Amino acid sequence: MSDVIRELVAAVDHCIEVNVDKPQRMDEVAQRTKHYEITIRDMAALRGRGIDTLVHEAVFGSPERQAAARWLIWELGQDLGIRPASIHDLYIARGRNAVPHTFTTPAMNIRMMAYDSARAALSAAVRHKVGALIFELARSEMSYTNQRPGEYVAVVIAAAIKEGFRGPLFIQGDHFQINAKKFKTNADEEIEALHKLIDESLAAGYYNIDIDASTLVDLSKSTLDEQQRLNYEYTALFADYVRSRQPAGIVVSLGGEIGEVGQKNSDIHELRAFMTGFQKHAKHTPGLSKISIQTGTSHGGVVLPDGSLADVAIDFDCLRELSTAAREEFGMGGAVQHGASTLPEEAFGKFVQAGAIEVHLATAFQQIVYANLPKDLNEEMTAWLFKNAADERKPGDTDEQFLHKSRKKATGPFKKQLWSLPESDRARIRAALEERFAMLYDRLGVCNTQSMVEAFVSTHEIRKAPSDFGVRIAIAEDVRGLAD
Repeated sequence: MSDVIRELVAAVDHCIEVNVDKPQRMDEVAQRTKHYEITIRDMAALRGRGIDTLVHEAVFGSPERQAAARWLIWELGQDLGIRPASIHDLYIARGRNAVPHTFTTPAMNIRMMAYDSARAALSAAVRHKVGALIFELARSEMSYTNQRPGEYVAVVIAAAIKEGFRGPLFIQGDHFQINAKKFKTNADEEIEALHKLIDESLAAGYYNIDIDASTLVDLSKSTLDEQQRLNYEYTALFADYVRSRQPAGIVVSLGGEIGEVGQKNSDIHELRAFMTGFQKHAKHTPGLSKISIQTGTSHGGVVLPDGSLADVAIDFDCLRELSTAAREEFGMGGAVQHGASTLPEEAFGKFVQAGAIEVHLATAFQQIVYANLPKDLNEEMTAWLFKNAADERKPGDTDEQFLHKSRKKATGPFKKQLWSLPESDRARIRAALEERFAMLYDRLGVCNTQSMVEAFVSTHEIRKAPSDFGVRIAIAEDVRGLAD
């Protein structure tokens, strides 16, 4: 056992204990496959300072301390029943009308202050008995927020431990998207990049993945099949890749996308063309559990010169028609709405009425954090953006328009400063976020869905060794009673 685990156990004041069954032979294989047992000695202390210490090490510690902390958090989650899970079975049950069409699952992209933001979301979930909720991060967001899958999973599990959440934890790769320019230049290289991202994500605990090859749709082609061909062929390719690598006992929830967000609105003929082609090409079953469509929104909303957001005309009839077809013709849970977080409060109930299975939310949470930051930090981040994100500015953009589009790019560079704010500032931000999450849960009908989720979703115990996270193995060592 690495000394770093001993150090972390001491750093949390021995509120947890780690013991190991010592193998008869002490070669490397035996060390890697032996049984590790973590005992929680003091739950109040763990939920107090202990988990805060572990998650900080999981994000900002040295590489070995990060790895050890992430292993401890994963194993604690397994013990407490806070386990990454797939929402596939719940969505397929919705497709066969085995669950009511009274809710739309919020899928929340947590870009800033991930631990505090996830705490706010889960605190509201505990209060309102919410089980149908997803934490997600897109391929592009991983870069500018400086959050890889292993870190993101550890942070969300830690937040669940902190807030007393129990049950399936849905963590999703959003917009695992083909970069059209890179694909055109070197398709094999872009495919391999997505393969590597899928492998990394599955290993971390992402058991929900949205494949987005909609960037390859070519509307200049004369038939719908030709327009959607590359989209459905590569969606099938990546779906098969996931199915061939998903953990034993886990059926990863897979999504596809027929219309790129911010472009032409989708229609039912495109859905049928895409799904017909996908089903012919996909070699593994089951297939997709949901389908993302375009109905008139754009990521982050459309900002006006004064910084306010333009009204968005969402085609709810289109959403309803495609959700119904997704269920009745293809056995999926329904259609997914993107780019909705900045809509007015009264709009969210309409997603439920239209039968949307899922709605993706991001920018509004970022705006809430910025609005509640200390003035000096906000000004420092703004000055950084004007200096370092100038390429985000389009000709004619006002300062307000530029900042609205570019603010997300400061989240990675200022990550440690944001995490290190005084508790009084962080508590104020959590309270503002929690109010927003509670409103969304109510409007989207996911309050009191915990029992329904547990009835349809199975969680699987997946134990890991420290070496799975990159902790170095020490050979021939007496490792009993680490916390003594």
